[in-house]
Amino acid sequence: MILLVTGGCGFIGSNFVRFQRAQHPDDRLVVLDALTYAGNLHNLDGVLDASAADPAAVTLVRGDIADAALVEQVLRDHQVEAIIHFAAESHVDRSILGPGEFVRTNVLGTATLLEQARAAKVARFLHVSTDEVYGDLGPADPPFTEQTPLAPRSPYSASKASSDHLVAAWHHTWHFPSLITRCSNNYGPYQFPEKLIPLMILRALDDQPLPVYGDGMNVRDWIHVEDHCAALDAVLRRGREGEVYNIGGNSERANLAIVRRILELCGKSEALIRHVTDRPGHDRRYALSIEKIERELGWTPRRTLDEGLAATVAWYRANEPWWRTILSGDYRTWYERNYHARKAVHS
Repeated sequence: MILLVTGGCGFIGSNFVRFQRAQHPDDRLVVLDALTYAGNLHNLDGVLDASAADPAAVTLVRGDIADAALVEQVLRDHQVEAIIHFAAESHVDRSILGPGEFVRTNVLGTATLLEQARAAKVARFLHVSTDEVYGDLGPADPPFTEQTPLAPRSPYSASKASSDHLVAAWHHTWHFPSLITRCSNNYGPYQFPEKLIPLMILRALDDQPLPVYGDGMNVRDWIHVEDHCAALDAVLRRGREGEVYNIGGNSERANLAIVRRILELCGKSEALIRHVTDRPGHDRRYALSIEKIERELGWTPRRTLDEGLAATVAWYRANEPWWRTILSGDYRTWYERNYHARKAVHS
């Protein structure tokens, strides 16, 4: 398969590239990434280096999914057969501060990608979405299913719901071979430290206060990113066109419980916890039913939350140079110094 991975230098995208190289070494991968603040070439260290001897294995293209001419060229020049679409603005706090960029990337960018993929007759298009499009759950409500109406409550989730509707419309109108996945909260290696788990790990390791919104009792379903990648691979290769598949970890926890467990794993005191003013419109609970993907594709999460958290804390301990460059901002200047040299090899 010749597979285009949009957003392949981000957290989930880079983990997916690594998963594909391990599981399907004969596939060719084209990574299209704008390399905004959350896109990091270091996330593909070892992958790009290993493919230097075989430049066709992983090709890196820097670019914007909203650039129709560039997308058309990438699809044509690399004879792309399938697309997995990760590229998105994804942080709720940032969407509250500046929603316009979320609309541009998540809505206009997805529409541009869809239309160019349709024109190129791409055989498979997997759109990676989020459980946040379903809205909020009460403490006793049953988990979201694929039939739950969309009811987004933040600029981020509204932009993702909009892109979901576009993907579904392309399938309905033109029988475009698209699929949608909606996943719960991911964690694991290479996650940008603005999200809860890496932020708390890094602050704990540095003995800094850990800010917890409100009472900390907002509940999320957590899944290790490697389990998510395995589910995505199953949907990409065996999912039914036009369908939506929920992907969750069967691991609901309150944010405060996650923070306390991280402190325990880091050997730090709960005295570091600081409750701060809650963010506007903070959803109370998300939970997903994964019955459909288990029944149709035989996928189920393998890692327990306790196992995954312990492994994640260990990874951040062992990879301090990676996250120190992010905290300092050096990863951005490194990119500007080194991108053209890598571009000559990989694109």
